[in-house]
Amino acid sequence: MKKFMELFGEKTIGCLSGWDRLAFRGTLRWLASKRGVGSYLSCNGILFKDFGRWAESLTRRVRAACEDVGKSLGIRMEYLRSSTLCKEERARKIAKQDGIETGPICMFSVVEPCYAPTVVGNRETKQLELVVRPRKCLWFYFYWNDPDHGFGHMRMQSWLPFTIKSCLNGRHWLERQLLAEGLAYKKSDNTFRWIADCERAQLLLDEQLKTDWPALFNEYRRLHFGVVDSLFGSDPLHYYWSAESTEWATDIMFRSTNELDHLFPCLVRHGILLAQSPAVMRFLGRKNATGALPGEVMSDLRKRYEGVRLKHWVNRNSVKVYNKAGNVLRVETTINNTRDFKMFRHPNDDDTRPASWQKLRKGVSDLHRRAQVSQASNERYVEHLAASSAGEPLERLLGGISRPVTRNGRRFRAINPWDVEDFRMLQFIARGEMNINGFRNRDLRDELYPKSKTADRAQQRRASGRVTRRLALLRAHGLIRKIPKENRYVLSAKGRKVTAAFLAASSADAQRLMETAA
Repeated sequence: MKKFMELFGEKTIGCLSGWDRLAFRGTLRWLASKRGVGSYLSCNGILFKDFGRWAESLTRRVRAACEDVGKSLGIRMEYLRSSTLCKEERARKIAKQDGIETGPICMFSVVEPCYAPTVVGNRETKQLELVVRPRKCLWFYFYWNDPDHGFGHMRMQSWLPFTIKSCLNGRHWLERQLLAEGLAYKKSDNTFRWIADCERAQLLLDEQLKTDWPALFNEYRRLHFGVVDSLFGSDPLHYYWSAESTEWATDIMFRSTNELDHLFPCLVRHGILLAQSPAVMRFLGRKNATGALPGEVMSDLRKRYEGVRLKHWVNRNSVKVYNKAGNVLRVETTINNTRDFKMFRHPNDDDTRPASWQKLRKGVSDLHRRAQVSQASNERYVEHLAASSAGEPLERLLGGISRPVTRNGRRFRAINPWDVEDFRMLQFIARGEMNINGFRNRDLRDELYPKSKTADRAQQRRASGRVTRRLALLRAHGLIRKIPKENRYVLSAKGRKVTAAFLAASSADAQRLMETAA
C-alpha cells in the first residue's frame, strides 16, 4: 500500500479497508449430520417410522411462528414464486414504498434448495434408514435496516436441521456509524465516494472487528426465529455461528473520476500481464505456489455496469480489482475456503497443548485472523499494481538500461530487452510472486537454464556462475536489490516500473502503439 500511495497519493482523498459483505451460518450442530440426527432420535426415543410425523410437526410450528412474527412486526409478508428473484432489490423497493428508513422491512417465504434428513427404505436390507440429502423446502426471510448495523437479513429453512443464514454489509454498517458521529459523506450503493474524515472512518471500521458475533446473531435469531428455543423441549439446542463467506475491501478514493479513468486501464493491463497463477497464490497467502494444479487458478476480466473488473481466484478464494462509483479503486479479497490459510493457536482450543500453526476455521472465533489475511492479500495486490508505471514515457523507463553503466569502478554492459536470455530474465523478475517474496540464484538459474536441474554438479556450478553475473548486471542497473542477511533478491522501485513497462510494450499491438504515439 505504501508504494502505491507514494506514487498516486496526491491524486487521492483517502483509503478505507474493512468488511464489505459478510455471510454467516447458524447451525444446530447435534442435528447437522446424519450421525448427529440419528443420535438425537435415539436419545429421545423417536423411531424411524415416526420420524416423518415428528419432523412435520416441527415444521408446522416454525411456519406458524414465522407468520406470527411478521404480523407482530407489522411488515409486509410475501410468498415469492421464484427463488431467482433478487430479494434484496425487492426489500429495498418495499422500504422505499413504505417509507421505512430504519427497523424491520418485510418477510419473504420462498421454496429453495436445502440439506435435510429423511427416512427411506433400503431395498437390500429391507429396513428403514436415515439419510441426509439435497431437498427443497420453504425458507423464511426477514429483512431490516438496523439503526446500528444497517441493511441486512436473516433466513431459516423450515425443515430440519433448521439452518439459519444471515448477511450484513460492513459499508452499510459504517454508514450508520458515520451518521451517529455526525460525519459528512457521499455514498453510492455500498461504496463511499468521499468522507469528511477518512482517519476517523477507518477507526470506526476497525471497531467492527471487536463485535461479539454470537451475541449479535443470537439477538437477531431470538427476535425472528425464537420458536427454535421451544422446539426441543426443556433442553434447547444452541446455534454455532460461522462465517461462510467474507469480503474485505480496500477502497482508494480518487479526487476525481478523470484521475482514475486515466490510471485504471494501465492497472488492469498490468494485472493481466503479471498475475500468473503462482503470483495469485502468493497474493492469497499460499506458500506452495510451485505446486499449483492445472486449472486451480483462474483469472477473468469482465465489464459490468459499475465498471471494469479483473478477478483472480484459487480454490474458491479470490482477489479482484475494479473501479466503482466513478472515483473509487476497490481491491477486494473474498474468502470462502478458510482451509487454505492458517492461524497460530492452541489445537482444538486446548490451552494445555502448545500453540502452533493450525488451519483457519470458519467459526466466528477466527474472524479476526480472516481479516488479517484478507488485508495482507489486498496490500500485496495493491503493491503489485503500484508497478504499473502509469503516465511515464517508455523511453525514460527503458532508456537507462539500454546503455552501459559503471558501478564501483566496474563497467557493466547494457541490457538488451530483445535478446532472448535478457528478455526471459526481465520476464522472470517481473512476476508477481517475485515482487512479494523475492528470488534466489537457483530460481533464476532454473528459469534460464532448465536443463541444469538434471545436470551434474559441475554444470550446475557453471550455470550458477552465469546467473551470478546476471544478478550483478541487474544490481548495477538498479533493477534489483539484495535482501540483507539473505541470499535473496527483490525488485527495486525502478525495477518494478521498468519491468512493468517492458512487458506491457512487448505484448502491445504495434499498430495501437503507433496510434497512441501519434
